[in-house]
Amino acid sequence: MNEELAIDLLNPPSTDFSMLDYDCAYISGNKVRMNYKYVENASKAFSTAVIDRGWRRFGKYFFHPVCNGCNACKSIRINVEDYKYSKSQRKAIKRNKETKIIVQEPTLTQTHIDLYNKYHAHKNQKDGWSYRNISQREYHENFVDGAHDFGKEVLYIVDNKLVGVDLIDILDDGISAIYFYYDPEYAHLSLGVYSLLYQVKLASILGLPWIYLGYWVDGCKAFAYKTNFQPQEILDDFPHVSEQPLWEKWDKPTS
Repeated sequence: MNEELAIDLLNPPSTDFSMLDYDCAYISGNKVRMNYKYVENASKAFSTAVIDRGWRRFGKYFFHPVCNGCNACKSIRINVEDYKYSKSQRKAIKRNKETKIIVQEPTLTQTHIDLYNKYHAHKNQKDGWSYRNISQREYHENFVDGAHDFGKEVLYIVDNKLVGVDLIDILDDGISAIYFYYDPEYAHLSLGVYSLLYQVKLASILGLPWIYLGYWVDGCKAFAYKTNFQPQEILDDFPHVSEQPLWEKWDKPTS
């Protein structure tokens, strides 16, 4: 395949737009502007290329920040081959020895909706997250639509009850972590930690070198957990698909 054709395949028909600025949830006083690309039929090759360059995906929308005067959002990814389990992570694995895992195409059931809303109501009370119940239409648009042949959901089941849902993309060079939610009544199982460790295991089985964790913002409490999964690489900026991304090794920041 020649270079010109390869680049053409990585630029499918799309609708491109930016949202109006809104308050940043991560840095007080800052404004956020997101650049979106709506792609009706995204291929795995296209998704791999843009995720590798710092984009994220919800449904058929691919996006990254283009905030005026701020580039605090950095993309990070886990090195699967050299992954080092901490003592607490090994304990999380042991806690879930009876947890059943199912990997399948994303689905939409009332159980999904109820669990999603229960999790966000809990985070609203515990951490002050803004919250309103998600509708079936919104859930489908965000987590089911646009999955094509690479989007999957990982279901975590305890005592025949759905207690966690992890939305992921299995790409050509890694797994992109999209979103995870769980039943707060099962917080003792450390399902958030366990779900990422399962991604590492799954990527290793599939021979994929990276887990794409999305964004990290220095000093943001909501992202602090991401640095506990080492070793990692970090990407500054969002290069075009015709440009090579410059990922660099990144040690866990010290407070």
